[in-house]
Amino acid sequence: MSKQKLNASIFINAPRETVWDTLLGYNSYKEWTKSFNPTSRFEGDWSEGSKILFLGTDENGENEGGMVSRIARNIQNEYLSIKHLGIVENGVEDTTSPKAKSWAPAYENYTLTEKDGGTEFVVEQDLDEEYLPMFKEMWEKALQVLKELAEKKQN
Repeated sequence: MSKQKLNASIFINAPRETVWDTLLGYNSYKEWTKSFNPTSRFEGDWSEGSKILFLGTDENGENEGGMVSRIARNIQNEYLSIKHLGIVENGVEDTTSPKAKSWAPAYENYTLTEKDGGTEFVVEQDLDEEYLPMFKEMWEKALQVLKELAEKKQN
């Protein structure tokens, strides 16, 4: 499959620090990522070099799945690069199967830039071409929620 880069951005009327905290805070993360999976959450931390799991349960609430990742780069309030290494299926990490290797490694990068008294938030994600339309739609929803949460926190 052909890998493509998804690019999405949004202007958030809040300082970078507020956007950063909203982006990575445990409770706010669960809120803004609901468009990807209603039970979205992470286990681990955002320190550079740290392993982190992005998890959620299936629509029946039975099987836990997601991604095994590592924080490739973390420049506080400015830039975060996540290197996805594999998948989690039924609670089991997999970085070696053909299924996991078919899309990993893949990067997901967040850039926060001060602009016009607020923050320009840009996401860049490596995806298989077939998933691009679906993820574009999910990111549009997620970014809108991120914006609302950060702006509400600011006021």
